[in-house]
Amino acid sequence: MKTTSLALAGLLFASALGAKEFVSIGTGAMTGTYYPVGGAICRLVNKDPQMKCSVQSTGGSVYNVNNVLKKELNFGFVQSDVVYDKFNGVGKFEGNGDQNLRAVVSIYPELLAFVVSKSSGIGSINGLEGKAINVGNPGSGNEMTALNVFKAYGFDEKKLKHHGVLTAGECPHALKDKKIDGYFYMVGHPTANITDAANSLPIDIVNIEGEQVDKMLAAMPYFAKGTIPKGTYEGVDHDVNSIGVKAVLVTDKSMSDTAVAAVVKAILDNFDEYKSLHPALAAVTKESLIEGLSAPLHPAAEAEFKKAGIIK
Repeated sequence: MKTTSLALAGLLFASALGAKEFVSIGTGAMTGTYYPVGGAICRLVNKDPQMKCSVQSTGGSVYNVNNVLKKELNFGFVQSDVVYDKFNGVGKFEGNGDQNLRAVVSIYPELLAFVVSKSSGIGSINGLEGKAINVGNPGSGNEMTALNVFKAYGFDEKKLKHHGVLTAGECPHALKDKKIDGYFYMVGHPTANITDAANSLPIDIVNIEGEQVDKMLAAMPYFAKGTIPKGTYEGVDHDVNSIGVKAVLVTDKSMSDTAVAAVVKAILDNFDEYKSLHPALAAVTKESLIEGLSAPLHPAAEAEFKKAGIIK
């Protein structure tokens, strides 16, 4: 009996040692930037034999933040403006904020691209009356940001011929098939989505700039100006001035310290490899990993950044 008990105890101990913690990361459309970067993070996390990370294609920022807080996702990619609004219960989340939200790491800068077909003749936000524009699928950061831009320019979206609610992944085909004249996409650049559109038909990306935008940035400081360099996409032969946010990986404050630490450590310990896994990560620095978070850091993430000397 004693021998049997010892054997059983040994098996249980071995099982405990081999147990893995399973985590999921909510991303976005497969042709966007969230999905491949999420996959890259999971590959690094999975180097840890005690972790098993999987990536999910989702509807984007608003879906991810809500489902992280419902604990249906462990982690999610979310625009920093959406993070701010959800944590503070403002904007789209008026009266529905949640201070259980925690930041894990700032991934990369995202810039809003207003992609249009050249045949549409659209040259500015002020020229959208009677046009078919995909504002963004409900529950996406694209929709939230596009509507903020319309408000800044004083444009009533009801004047659109068609207010599209397609996902970003559906937009290049819709643009090619002339179902829409243009679409908004907040994303890290370059992205396969816009490359696909540019390879299918002549496109342009419209500048989002001017006095109206300056006032918007003063009221919403989590936005910042940025430029998509000319030549990033076929046919776009000018620098595109726009606004941007940060893509932030978030979780719930109750997420295990082990899982959060594993994600941050995977990025820090394999940083050069991490930067090489997608063009949007090329300009990332270790210091930028804690910039533009818009919600408090999870304590386990903060601890890892302190160990690395990034937080003093």
